[in-house]
Amino acid sequence: MVTIADVARHAGVATSTVSYVLSGKRSISPETRQRVNASVDALGYRPNASARALASNRSNVLALVIPLRADMHVPVLMQFAAAVVTSARRYDHDVLLLTADEGAAGLERIQQSSLVDAVVVMDIELHDERVPLLRGLDLPSMLIGTPLDSDGLTCIDLDFVQAAELCVDHLADLGHQDVALLGTPSAVYERQTAFAHRTLEGFRSAARRRGVHGVETPCEPTHEAVLKTVQELLTQEPGLTGLVVQNEPIIGPLLEVLRRLGRRVPEDMSVLAICADDVAEGQSPRLSSVSIPADEIGGRAVDLLIGKLDGLAPAPTTLVPAVLTARASSGPAPQPDRSTTA
Repeated sequence: MVTIADVARHAGVATSTVSYVLSGKRSISPETRQRVNASVDALGYRPNASARALASNRSNVLALVIPLRADMHVPVLMQFAAAVVTSARRYDHDVLLLTADEGAAGLERIQQSSLVDAVVVMDIELHDERVPLLRGLDLPSMLIGTPLDSDGLTCIDLDFVQAAELCVDHLADLGHQDVALLGTPSAVYERQTAFAHRTLEGFRSAARRRGVHGVETPCEPTHEAVLKTVQELLTQEPGLTGLVVQNEPIIGPLLEVLRRLGRRVPEDMSVLAICADDVAEGQSPRLSSVSIPADEIGGRAVDLLIGKLDGLAPAPTTLVPAVLTARASSGPAPQPDRSTTA
């Protein structure tokens, strides 16, 4: 049976250091913590969870508040959840899933239950009703998303403003003068969900800066809605040559609708998406895109939260830089005399 002494020898540290990493009783440098956890994984060491919880006065459980709504794209949410769970296990923590529909009441319940050590909250709105409670919560918290007033909170997210700016800049660099943002379903905007509004902010800002004509429209995730939305968009904006999509479920139907309407990608219409890489690479043609790094964001959220449990003070807001990968779906703007039919 592997012992804590075996882990210490493997990691090249004192037995007490391994104990501190596992119990969380003292602050340990990230490098040492990583080395110890790597040895724990390599040797298959499994400390007694009950004894560890008693020794540290912790439950070794994190709560994850996740939105399970019809207007939210579940595969993306599950990528974030899987990243949080996997990262929590590296610290020998389990994860309790809660649904966001409980709102502030759900946070109060987990605090009163003493079931968890800390909480990760997703689906952040600009004016989130949970913010006042999170500021006064006895539990350390981490938000995946950033409200307008983030004072006293710790947040991490993709830089969605930069993501939209990169898309507009890419199209402008290719000569496109009329571009559109096909956004999330209307309900997501109506709730003032932070990521959608920050993308809209970046799209508008970049369009003004580059002197291009930009329009935005929400889109519901059904084939019929995509067809209707695109037909109306092309009728209202006959010079449109570039689309930025922030709505993963409509990507496949959108490409099919463009083909049906006689718009070739990218010869007649360049298409970029803010989506997971596997989604972008699975289309025909392969989509130029800004990746949503769910694994990185979820993992770093847990790292920062465990640091808070150890008494560290992370930066109030961490924005993961956006990265655009150009693929086959974006190309030079068509010449003005090229005829198109909507």
